[in-house]
Amino acid sequence: MTENSGSILVVGGGISGLTTAIEAAETGYEVFLVEKNPYLGGRVAQLNQYFPKLCPPTCGLEINFRRIKDNPRIKVITLAEVEDVNGKPGSYDVSIRISPRYVNENCTCCGECEDVCETEISSEFNFRMNKTKAACLPFEMAFPARYVISPQIIGTEDAKRCKEACKYDAVDLDMQPKTMNLKVGAVVWATGWEPYDASKIDNLGFGKYPNIITNMMTERLASPNGPTKGKILRPSDDKEPESVAFVQCAGSRDENHLPYCSYICCMASLKQATYIRERYPDAKIYIFYIDLRAPGQRYEKFYQTIKADENIFLIKGKVADVEEADNGNVTVVAENAVTGEKVKQTVEMVVLATGMQPTAAMTKLPADLKYNADGFIVNDFEKGGMFAAGCANKPADVISSNQNATGMALKAIQALRS
Repeated sequence: MTENSGSILVVGGGISGLTTAIEAAETGYEVFLVEKNPYLGGRVAQLNQYFPKLCPPTCGLEINFRRIKDNPRIKVITLAEVEDVNGKPGSYDVSIRISPRYVNENCTCCGECEDVCETEISSEFNFRMNKTKAACLPFEMAFPARYVISPQIIGTEDAKRCKEACKYDAVDLDMQPKTMNLKVGAVVWATGWEPYDASKIDNLGFGKYPNIITNMMTERLASPNGPTKGKILRPSDDKEPESVAFVQCAGSRDENHLPYCSYICCMASLKQATYIRERYPDAKIYIFYIDLRAPGQRYEKFYQTIKADENIFLIKGKVADVEEADNGNVTVVAENAVTGEKVKQTVEMVVLATGMQPTAAMTKLPADLKYNADGFIVNDFEKGGMFAAGCANKPADVISSNQNATGMALKAIQALRS
């Protein structure tokens, strides 16, 4: 048991967790940053660009990774999940399970293990749109900068090849799961969000028709380090799409799925429309929406720019159905809420703006926390001690998540000093 009652545990290494950890550590407190993936960065790392400046993830993450690397008060624990939290504000006993990476700190990212590895697995980072080697760096600027070997090949000849190829004795095939016990004074849950499972929305055809993808898949397609190296191609035949329909509120504002507005979807689709227009200047884009939400002056200005584009058509109407058309195309069926007319628009590709579902709604966290009906963690400031930051607390964009995370870092510090 490590006695660190003056320490803060941050669960989740996305943008909210990074901000919370850095703000608290730079104020002078010891922070344990726990992340279930083998890398930090969360959803932001998967984006092509993000608001307000439409800069790539490297723009913000690189600075944060440097601040973490240079700060000895931050202890990063990847491939780790909290199993149990007991205690009271100022004194929590925490149990953390750490899965083996099969690569130790000797790794120099030389790539020799990847070169000799023959097994390919689906890339979860790219939403299974391509394959990656079973020994790989999760993405180019992954932090920690260390390879990871999939447990799928442990015990195979492929794993032995990886070990034999490593000149630095970095591949350790004997690693086992282990448990770490900590005593901390405050816990910040920055467990983030998951894209809503579009296959659950029966009428929108995801999984049924290959040329229907989600908004997060679009981000990966547009990313230079994505499965198509930045080319937005429709999945069935790798064709450059000449027409694309965006379906807003795919699963959001729907009592059968997510009853709330997911906040980010409107601006995400408008942003992704610019991706397509930049690559294919003649492409026609149709955006079907219930209401368009542009929260703030900058977003409103961006919306007005999109609205003025003669190749982008905004149609107020909830999509009722999608139908298969010729040559892999898809027909979107909706009722125009302004004219009352039934609209049928055939396009080469459809993007579903799937909603934001809190990770905690999928798997309840092992602590005494309050949740609202939608699975977001409700902060109990009167009780104190444990707090939710960013999208664990409510739907939010990157800016709002950062602001909220800074506030939760302060709340955690106050819990230590009370």
